[in-house]
Amino acid sequence: MIPDSHPVSARLPSVLVACVLLLGSSLASAHVGHDHGELGFLAGFFHPFSGLDHLAAMLAVGIWSAMTTRRFWVAPLSFASLLLVGAVLGVAGVAFPAVEPMIAVSLLVIGLLLAAQARLPALAGGSIVGLFAIFHGAAHGVELAEAGNIVAALAGMVLGTALIHLGGLGLGRALMRFSVTWARVVGGAVSALGLGLLAGLV
Repeated sequence: MIPDSHPVSARLPSVLVACVLLLGSSLASAHVGHDHGELGFLAGFFHPFSGLDHLAAMLAVGIWSAMTTRRFWVAPLSFASLLLVGAVLGVAGVAFPAVEPMIAVSLLVIGLLLAAQARLPALAGGSIVGLFAIFHGAAHGVELAEAGNIVAALAGMVLGTALIHLGGLGLGRALMRFSVTWARVVGGAVSALGLGLLAGLV
């Protein structure tokens, strides 16, 4: 029975799971195009929200960090920082191998970490998500390469990413109070999304 004292927290898991499950129906449009003439801070800010694979990974990182480590800020900070590194390299034209497969693998791995409630040392967790973030960033950088103001676009992208992580951290705290089972379900859904992306790339 859901306690009456946490009506909002009780709804959060269901809403999150529904959103994650809906990702599967939008795999073909995971990277939404933009009018290059309008690229700038706002376009960069909304860019992490336009890729459903990126959104799922960032939320999962926040939820997992909130639920499994006291140094909950390490993995999100690592992801955001190395996302920026990858984006800058992508804008510069540096070619990364297997970007889309690595993004799919990131969903699989991060989802499994969340589903298993894996407790890793902060440095290890930050290193794992940071490695994947470079590939997420490279994908963003390629898409933002023609920005009229690339510095503003990258700044907006980092801010958008940080807000998604904060949302994930908040959801993680709510799930800790509500039910760890829901977190495992969400992690499983994110992993399933990763498998679906991998299957589509084969």
